[in-house]
Amino acid sequence: MAPALRLDGVSKRYGAVRALDRLSFAVPEGRFFVLFGPSAVGKTTALRTIAGLVVPDAGRLEMFGADVTRAAIASRGVSMVFQSFALYPHLTVYENFAYPLREMKVARDEIDRRVRETAAMLRLSHRLDRKPGTLSGGEQQRVALGRSLIRRPRILLLDEPLTNLDAKLRQEMRTELKRLHAQFGMTIVYATPDELEALSMGEEIAVLREGAVVQRGTPDALYEAPRDLYVASKIGSPTINLVEAVVRRGGEGVETPFGALALRTSAAHAGERAVLGIRPSDLRPAGPDEAALPASVRLIEPLGDVTVVSFALAGEAGPILKVVLPEARALGMKPGDAVPLVLDPGKIHLFHAGTGLAIREPAPA
Repeated sequence: MAPALRLDGVSKRYGAVRALDRLSFAVPEGRFFVLFGPSAVGKTTALRTIAGLVVPDAGRLEMFGADVTRAAIASRGVSMVFQSFALYPHLTVYENFAYPLREMKVARDEIDRRVRETAAMLRLSHRLDRKPGTLSGGEQQRVALGRSLIRRPRILLLDEPLTNLDAKLRQEMRTELKRLHAQFGMTIVYATPDELEALSMGEEIAVLREGAVVQRGTPDALYEAPRDLYVASKIGSPTINLVEAVVRRGGEGVETPFGALALRTSAAHAGERAVLGIRPSDLRPAGPDEAALPASVRLIEPLGDVTVVSFALAGEAGPILKVVLPEARALGMKPGDAVPLVLDPGKIHLFHAGTGLAIREPAPA
């Protein structure tokens, strides 16, 4: 079966700026698909191209197997929710919902039925006679979402829709969007620079850089096996710890500022500079009689049920590594305390310092 959406080598330039660079990915029908990356990597341009608001310079865009690269906007069955909400301020919530249906020449009774159905689904029935300026930010976002959903699009595009909301409302809307996706099973393409949104909402994530996909996969796959330093540093909170290292002769591990580590490094050359990646959740304080790395507490950041503790290794001039600990385990620690750390070599990520690419060991024969 053809995917709901496929981009094949799509490129777009604005003068000297390359917004999309042979962008390619496919989205299965019913998938919650996230385009993730910082500002100016092409997320919005990609969504606008899918919606038909931007015509690509090159490449092909398909929806459900049909070429729509230059198809009219109205024929695509796509609806887009913008970061700015883009509501009609002079119209009530009811009228904002009804407007796209009136443009589609839907019968009056059907419009009323769908408006009230959509309002109930988004918990806005008591706000139908209000205008957007009198609503909270979360309610305005739900109106913008409802105005897109009421058209019953085959593909829903969401362009950083939660950016203008406070932290509490963002969490509520993440839950709401996941509920709506589960209820309707529609195909959603969601653009965000927020890692928490990407990991908590996306069934599949495409990490973008300079208008192209660097890596795509499930949240777990991107976290456990990043293909390069860029992906490793974007996925995971707190950010992955990075330490300079040198590959030892004969592939017998690496030398680090805090000593030698026995790692399989046959895919790298002796003397090659490398970068060691260690997730904050893959370090822990040592138990009695465990082989450990000498470390001392530098900074403690309580975050409710967990605490992020920064440790200095190999003396004050050594690298600083962040460790995520349960609140109870960090209780009583204070800066200056000596707390040896245990590092699982099987959890370490290794990257070429020059290219940033992950050093992958060859598969067993």
